[in-house]
Amino acid sequence: MAGVYVGESLKLYSFGNDHPFGVERHDAFWNEAKSRGLHREVNVFTPIPCVDTDLKAFHTDEYIEFLRQASESGIGFLDFGDTPAFKGIFEAVSYIVGSDLDALARMFNGEISRIFIPIGGLHHARRDTAGGFCAVNDIGIVIRNLRENYGVKRIAYVDIDAHHGDGVQYSFNSDPDLIFADIHEDGRFIYPGTGFANETGIGAGKGSKMNLPVLPESGDDIFFNCWGRLEEFVRASKPEIILFQAGADSVAGDPITHLKFSPAAHAHATRRLCALADEFCDGRLIAWGGGGYNLRNIGSAWCEVVQAMIES
Repeated sequence: MAGVYVGESLKLYSFGNDHPFGVERHDAFWNEAKSRGLHREVNVFTPIPCVDTDLKAFHTDEYIEFLRQASESGIGFLDFGDTPAFKGIFEAVSYIVGSDLDALARMFNGEISRIFIPIGGLHHARRDTAGGFCAVNDIGIVIRNLRENYGVKRIAYVDIDAHHGDGVQYSFNSDPDLIFADIHEDGRFIYPGTGFANETGIGAGKGSKMNLPVLPESGDDIFFNCWGRLEEFVRASKPEIILFQAGADSVAGDPITHLKFSPAAHAHATRRLCALADEFCDGRLIAWGGGGYNLRNIGSAWCEVVQAMIES
């Protein structure tokens, strides 16, 4: 059985109803999940907060203090204009990270192997700054915890969000054991302007990163063509766990991106990653909702992820 984290505390991470990353995103997913009966087929877990030291596993002390102060004032931006501060943002991110770490604990004590966290997968933040609606990089924190607390070496990170997962790639660009595979809209046309095919890692990490940028208006035919290459790349790495950023902003009709995938892409990606997880990782797969700013697409794509986890 798969696990899903849902609850009012995850909804705290929102930049307001007039912002693409609004509070309705959580319920758009969960209401659709309930309409499909998926809530009866998963273990539902309550989000829990982390502690400050958990954030410092990835982020600098200076940035965490800056984030705390911005959370108290609720004024200004956490980066250069993409990620606004709001009162309570520090507490909001603590529930995302806390849920991530609780998911790891449940996985490694054998309670459950597939977990979906809808509000999370904040892949743009760097160690010392926010970016692209991402106040922290919870994925980076998870990677650090896997290494330090669970002795996991080979980690595969797969991203099908419309935006390149720059905060993950560049933070681990020289790490040969962080396998990074990302299908996204070409950076010439969209934020953050990175993730080109020749970006394959640096130093010892050269060859451990795969970027598959696709042109605006690309649909499922392009996705499935890319997926075969991505899957073989991940398979060759023989990972010990798979992390999956399942952003719904790559689905046709998103207001701030230009791809035209259907939710079938999310279903296929999840099924195949579940198969790889069963083959190499004792079934361990964590997926996050990531981006996505069309509420109907969020419900459809994320429910396809959960459905595939249940069926696999």
